[in-house]
Amino acid sequence: MPRTLAPELRDAVAARVRYYNELGIYDFYRRPVSAPAADAQDAGIAATVAALDLQPEVREDMSPRKAAVAARSAEPERTLHVVAHAEEVVSDPARALQVIREDLGDCKRCPLHRQGRKQIVFGVGDPATDLMFVGEGPGADEDQQGEPFVGRAGQLLNNMIKAMGVTREQVYIANIVKCRPPQNRTPEREECDTCSPFLMRQIAVVKPKVIVALGATAAKTLLAMNSSMNQLRGRFYDFQPTGARSSDPEWQGCKLAVTYHPAFLLRDPRQKGEAWKDLQMVMKELGLKPPPASR
Repeated sequence: MPRTLAPELRDAVAARVRYYNELGIYDFYRRPVSAPAADAQDAGIAATVAALDLQPEVREDMSPRKAAVAARSAEPERTLHVVAHAEEVVSDPARALQVIREDLGDCKRCPLHRQGRKQIVFGVGDPATDLMFVGEGPGADEDQQGEPFVGRAGQLLNNMIKAMGVTREQVYIANIVKCRPPQNRTPEREECDTCSPFLMRQIAVVKPKVIVALGATAAKTLLAMNSSMNQLRGRFYDFQPTGARSSDPEWQGCKLAVTYHPAFLLRDPRQKGEAWKDLQMVMKELGLKPPPASR
């Protein structure tokens, strides 16, 4: 009969997988399980349980990555690649994003959780869109409402999206960090490094054709580059989310463009023309046309 894992075992497996992910280990190998799992998600979790069940002497004498390689080398014809994150075996993107949100929980992984945040701001929009926007972090309005880009900067972003010929509901919007930094300060490196793996998983689920990084913090974090905005803008980058895999093996990443953050454009409206050039480059890539001018 179908095998369903107890909630406690699921939590234990998820914690162990996160531990290995933090060490930079994302590949696990197992022997085929004898009984089918209840569903695809259980299959991935059961496979991970089997992957972690190494012989004691291997576990003690080898690093996790070496042990996985040794197991693969010993029985190459019986090894099987399994998932590192539960959402990777969930075909419905909306449900997959929910799995990530549940994994995030009431996050207390970095200092932001004790610095005045009201709630986590996860992401919003079409989970199967071709176009994704990534900002820096929530502000006061976002922290209050639990949705990214709903304040003055959000209103400008809505206008920018509309000018591209699409609506806010047709794109996906998220941030590098999901908790508001105090006084809207720039997120620190530790905070970005702690939170961005969840963003990478969101990107792998959405599978956009183009990501627009809004501002220097988003661009530098996603691209792992420490260049100026002038150097980063004006071109596409080939991008793959680090440490996350899509459920669709045909999705091999996307294009990434960089433009100014809407909050910066509110402070310096003279740069709106430059931002429009960046968006026009994205529009051309996606085949978008601006809406007809109203009379």
